[in-house]
Amino acid sequence: MSTASPEPQKSAKAKSPVPEHDTLYAARKKLYVRAVSGLFANWRWLLVWITQLIFYGLPWLSWNDRQAVLFHLTERKFYIFGWVFWPQDVFFLAILLIISAYALFFFTAVAGRLWCGYACPQTVYTEIFMWIEQKIEGDHVKRQKLDQAPMSGEKALKRGAKFFAWAVVALWTGFTFVAYFSPLDELLHSFRTVGFGPWETFWILFYAGFTFLFAGVLREQVCKYMCPYARFQAVMFDPDTLVITYDEERGEPRGARRKNIDPRSVGKGDCIDCGICVQVCPTGIDIRNGLQYECIGCAACIDACDDVMDKMNYPRGLIRYSTENALKKHWGGKEILLHVLRPRTLIYGAILVAVSIAFVWGLAARDPLRVDIIRDRSSLGREIEGGLIENVYQLQVMNMTEAPRAFRLAVSGLPGVKIGGAERVDVPAASTQAVTLQVLVPYDSGSPGSNLISFEVTAEDDSSLSVKEETTFLIPR
Repeated sequence: MSTASPEPQKSAKAKSPVPEHDTLYAARKKLYVRAVSGLFANWRWLLVWITQLIFYGLPWLSWNDRQAVLFHLTERKFYIFGWVFWPQDVFFLAILLIISAYALFFFTAVAGRLWCGYACPQTVYTEIFMWIEQKIEGDHVKRQKLDQAPMSGEKALKRGAKFFAWAVVALWTGFTFVAYFSPLDELLHSFRTVGFGPWETFWILFYAGFTFLFAGVLREQVCKYMCPYARFQAVMFDPDTLVITYDEERGEPRGARRKNIDPRSVGKGDCIDCGICVQVCPTGIDIRNGLQYECIGCAACIDACDDVMDKMNYPRGLIRYSTENALKKHWGGKEILLHVLRPRTLIYGAILVAVSIAFVWGLAARDPLRVDIIRDRSSLGREIEGGLIENVYQLQVMNMTEAPRAFRLAVSGLPGVKIGGAERVDVPAASTQAVTLQVLVPYDSGSPGSNLISFEVTAEDDSSLSVKEETTFLIPR
């Protein structure tokens, strides 16, 4: 008599589903962001227009018969309107980065993620791509239905038109980006002849590809998971930082009701639980759950909620810019402003102003003429005919102005010192000219060993444009 072997028991762990918080990766839920209008939406679009007019327009501006803004990597010179920056000017880049960092600290301490919500390229291009998507595929409801519908001719046509429009914007963005580093006229010639070099081709496609991917496909995933600023912003906030807040005391308990009904008469708060604040959020959060790191501070939920409050004839401001302390202590605008101007922000602001003034002063006082002197180490001081000692020097004369100039060369520091050869050098505009000079000194005019001499380089057409540099002259022992 045989008996069937019992089935192995399944563990309790296998029977129960894995809780969501135990999963390593959360599945992405695609967002269909609802369009919104209002004060802050207008500000966002104003910043879109301003930033993109600057970005797309600057390469087309001319200045002194050249591109107004060009970071010419081949020539190793940066042209910014009337300024020409050389590798030796890296100091200004360091100061500019310091200004950017303190500006970020200052504005974040005052009002949270203003940069993310209004001027970050990710936000700007996502707004542009979403506008294209809305014009081609329709509003958020129609886009969701189109995604859920089976493939058809209409769906393929709309998707193709959307992707084509995105690709055009992305490629134009990549082309413009490269135009900041390679002269625009050369790029246009390469475009007409389909003759882009490997460097230009790679960066146009690279920048265009990531613009398409980040603004068209990933969108909120960049802000939530890839951007480091979203992670460390919390340490830059404090209870007096202006952030987007939901007034829980006024809004709860939520619930639907008819228009024009006093919410207190039905035991409700002002929030009608319509969910529009979630529908308009580009990162898909519910601001009613409190401040979250995913919030980019775009204020779309404020515009949406104010519109609902207007329709219900309730006061605006259920969702608004406020501070943690203001909500707790019921402060008004005056008290909020007084606490926004606190020691932390004042210190950040003072440092930012001081560094900015130093940066502007440095640019204004920047010398348009530079001279580097290198003594020829292969031939030390040697005695020549006439009882003279000769040293050879290499002078690098940098004309940082945008006009060709002739410079007089003079030397001083020892009795009877003179230049053997031409005492003038012509330097083209925004260029460097190397010149080799023989400096002659009577044998008995200095002490054996190292002696200090000075070269003076002066523009012939402007005596105020002059540089004096010291070096050493060797006299054999």
